Amino acid sequence: MNATRATIDLDDTDGLLAADRDGLLRSASTAGAQVRAAAAALDGGALDPVTSDERPRTVIWVAGRGAAETAGVMLAATLGSRVAAPIVVAAGAPPWIGPLDTLVVAGDDPGDPALVGAAASGVRRGARVVVAAPYQGPLRDSTAGRVAVMEPRVPVPEEFRLCRYLAAGLATLQTVDPKLRVDLAAMADELDAEALRNSASREVFTNPAKALVERMSRRRVVLAGDCAATLALARHGSSALLRIAHQVAAATGLADALAALRAIAQSKSLDPEEAFFHDEQIDGPVAERLRVLALTLDAERSVVASRAVRLDDLDIVGAEDVSDVSDVRSAPVGVQRAEQQLAILAVRLEMAAVYLRLVRG
Repeated sequence: MNATRATIDLDDTDGLLAADRDGLLRSASTAGAQVRAAAAALDGGALDPVTSDERPRTVIWVAGRGAAETAGVMLAATLGSRVAAPIVVAAGAPPWIGPLDTLVVAGDDPGDPALVGAAASGVRRGARVVVAAPYQGPLRDSTAGRVAVMEPRVPVPEEFRLCRYLAAGLATLQTVDPKLRVDLAAMADELDAEALRNSASREVFTNPAKALVERMSRRRVVLAGDCAATLALARHGSSALLRIAHQVAAATGLADALAALRAIAQSKSLDPEEAFFHDEQIDGPVAERLRVLALTLDAERSVVASRAVRLDDLDIVGAEDVSDVSDVRSAPVGVQRAEQQLAILAVRLEMAAVYLRLVRG
């Protein structure tokens, strides 16, 4: 007879820590350290080779699959209108790249043909090239040291590397456009604060990540975004839930999620009285209800709220949605910039995915 795996209560700190045999909570808490490592590399002159008095014509972001590509989309969506040069996210180095352009290749695999080919093409055509990847193997051989290197310094599993690429991109953008001032140290502090808020010792009502798990429990989950940046975040959250918690969650645009919720509301055939007398042994199990988590930036929250009025199965999730910030050690440092909000929400979703896996025992 197969034994049933026992579940763990979200407020059972000892049980959660005992179940975390792979050190997932620690990995999910390293976002601040990853950003701080990028700040240290910047201060140490890692990007000096691409520093110039002339602003680039274009910043081209060529990424491998996964978090590196997501970071590029987020940076283009949030900073594209503020940086002096347009940000282009591409699968490879475009044929028009030249000395006036800055190329960033980001990924985990130094042998990825797309990254190696893009970096080699950028160097050959005289572009300023930044490598945000392990600088070894074919990637190193093809560029012969003629690039700036933002090599990863904090080893973490692939699922938790989004903030590493965001930090490398922010460091590069402020190097090529000094008017863009980004305080990476402050961002690292904010991510550390978020990790502390989501620590295993904090109870559900003061823990944003655990609160997300409560909302997702026994529900079909949809992560929705209403702009390019939050849609990319929704896809990252869906990936994290699948890879870490083995939980399927759809990622879609907010308009599609709202349409689905309204269609479901109109087609409901089970009224409250029928639900009260519903017997699963006779009538069969009740279908799991849909829960939409609308990921939003502070600037668009009021618009999202107005569109989601009178929809009970939708929760708006923002970076500053914290139930209790009386503990000064975990209070927000001051979330204002869109890219910082995205990083905080990414950490929250990743830690929620970890808790969702751990509570299953």
